Amino acid sequence: MVDYAAVRLIKKEVGERLGELLRARPGMSAAAQEQQGRALINEQVAIWSDAEAVRRGQATSPTEDAAIAQAVFDLQFRAGRLQAHLDNPAVENIFINGYRTVVLDFTDGRRAQVAPVADSDEELRELLRDLARRTTGQSERSLSTADPFLALRLADGSRLQAVIDVTPGTYVTIRRHSMRHASLDDLVARGMLDTTLQAFLSACVRAEKNVMVVGGQAAGKTTLLRALLREIDPAERFATLETEYELFAHENGYHQQVVPMEARESNGERVDGRAAGEITLMDLMYRALRMSLARIVVGEVRGPEIVAMLQAMTNGQGGNLSTLHAIHPGVVFDRIAELYLLAQANMSEALAYRQAANGLDFIVFVASIDETRIGGHRHRFVSHVLEVTGIGEGGRPDTNLIFGPRPEWDEPRAMPLMHPRCIADLRRAGFAPELLDESAGTWPGQLQLLIREAS
Repeated sequence: MVDYAAVRLIKKEVGERLGELLRARPGMSAAAQEQQGRALINEQVAIWSDAEAVRRGQATSPTEDAAIAQAVFDLQFRAGRLQAHLDNPAVENIFINGYRTVVLDFTDGRRAQVAPVADSDEELRELLRDLARRTTGQSERSLSTADPFLALRLADGSRLQAVIDVTPGTYVTIRRHSMRHASLDDLVARGMLDTTLQAFLSACVRAEKNVMVVGGQAAGKTTLLRALLREIDPAERFATLETEYELFAHENGYHQQVVPMEARESNGERVDGRAAGEITLMDLMYRALRMSLARIVVGEVRGPEIVAMLQAMTNGQGGNLSTLHAIHPGVVFDRIAELYLLAQANMSEALAYRQAANGLDFIVFVASIDETRIGGHRHRFVSHVLEVTGIGEGGRPDTNLIFGPRPEWDEPRAMPLMHPRCIADLRRAGFAPELLDESAGTWPGQLQLLIREAS
């Protein structure tokens, strides 16, 4: 066991001495700071080890000294006790509900409570303030009564959100990006798609269909969108618009002409009634429309940018992609209308429905079933693919259910149900229409085998 009280004391001494060095040598690179920090840590751990040997009456072990040194380094330069979880590729999400309770979600669907990453609420808050200073340069006022919220993108791309005061303790959510460069093959291997859906969705992208990926929170929408991006020709020029970078198309080593654009929060001041320094997704959208792009990809449509997104879908050549939060396929168009009405006073539900009907080609719904409470795992999979076919009764968009669950088989995953109207376009993009004639698709599992044996 690491003595974290000793770690904090050593870190304090190292931090003070490192601060003196930085004042004497301003402009020292991060790598040089870490190198100097290692030397100072080793020196202070040796002093601690000698004092411990006297106190205990026996020497500390090299293993213990190394563990203390690494813990000090992580606390000084990385994420403290959180770092072990950030370094674990099997960890998908980290939840801290007050400093005593730390819960991990794993990529295989497991959920487990682990040891605390701080010994008090104040220690946890200080760790978060350190992360804020190193990551964004935010001042000591971060995470205070005056500013009880903290949002950070960590060095590995993980997204951290913390809140205090309005909660009984310090609550933290860290969303990992374990599949930063996911492919459709990867999602088939994880059970999110079958090979029929893989071929169909790949053809939708190649055929330049406008696709919206929809689902609940943490259902896997962004992961599926990343995989769909890999189906775009590597030489094609497109933009990704995000509140925080999560798609990483500009880092995947595959696409050559990605224009990544990230929104920016205000600095807290207001000038002429507008938040100073703020750049919204709507701002990015209007600039992107002037950049000679083949496609526009919005990481998550969550506000007034829905208007510009659907305008781009109706005015452009197609192939635009986005995600939207909705708890069921049946509420997608109502969610779009809701965002339209929030965007501008002169918007209407009828306009929202019309533009959705004219702009969208397919809606792909990602479902999530959580069986951890009964000793199982969390399962994520595509459950519906709807083709938008125009305006239907009451002015609402009309749809065909191309893939959907088969409740008569107790099957929640998306099974082929019918051919879309645009099947010729998909065939020209390489899709084999006869795949839709296989009623059980190509999902693995006993159910599929039983169906085939009975037919």
